[in-house]
Amino acid sequence: MNQETKGMWLGLVGVAIFSLTLPFTRIAVAELNPVLVALGRAVVAAVGSALLLWWVDAPRPTRAQWKALAITSLGVVVGFPLFSSVAMRYVPASHGAIVIGILPLATALFGALRFGERPSTGFWIAALTGSGIVIGFALWQGGGGLHVADLALFAAVIAAAMGYAEGGRLSQSMGGQQVISWALVLSMPVLLPVTVWLGWTYGVSASPQAWIGFAYVSLFSMFIGFFFWYKGLALGGIARVGQVQLLQPFLTLAGAALILGEALDAANFLFALAVIAVVAVGRRAGIQRQAPGRS
Repeated sequence: MNQETKGMWLGLVGVAIFSLTLPFTRIAVAELNPVLVALGRAVVAAVGSALLLWWVDAPRPTRAQWKALAITSLGVVVGFPLFSSVAMRYVPASHGAIVIGILPLATALFGALRFGERPSTGFWIAALTGSGIVIGFALWQGGGGLHVADLALFAAVIAAAMGYAEGGRLSQSMGGQQVISWALVLSMPVLLPVTVWLGWTYGVSASPQAWIGFAYVSLFSMFIGFFFWYKGLALGGIARVGQVQLLQPFLTLAGAALILGEALDAANFLFALAVIAVVAVGRRAGIQRQAPGRS
């Protein structure tokens, strides 16, 4: 198995873990304050991160790495959880899954602009086609009608794409586990007092189901999933492995149907097959990558 193939498989595991984020977030925010869920999940994951960094005796990041970690933290530790949690208070997880379907294109764009990856014309055609299929699915389902929550979801996409690209590049020199762990620890001094205040103000009384949802997004979505995802991006490239995210909306739709009982029909699988075909085409298209030490 070559490095790109290994990167694609690791990325797929990460996407499978991330695909259940919206259903479990919706369960949590039904009873807990959405901002509390968004920031609290980072605090929980930061505790695990600190223990992991201590256990492996991880070296402290360099000055340049701290800067990249700050961007990563802003995107995936704060931005995406915050905007997606707010959105899940108002729209179904299946709706959010479709809007976030444009994330692979956004990730490739950030990777190209920030780090000099140069996808070929064929790759961009595949990426645009895949995103077009996802948007077409949203329109066909009636999910294309803009809601205030859609604006939050679009903001979540931008934040996640920025964090994915920055963290994926940094993983080439630090390793995926250390990237997300340091990004979480970096956010801890700010997020901990805010989370405590939110819990005191809005309360933390909720059902076991809500706390299970919170536990999933804290431990898996915010922590474990990134081990696979960032390692995959580092091995296979931000633009190429990022296309695996095209499968995430359909995995989320399946998760929403199983966990939340949201509607799922046969047409969803036809769209999923079309997306898989596009991912296969995009994987074969040429991408020029810079050496890990350059930015």
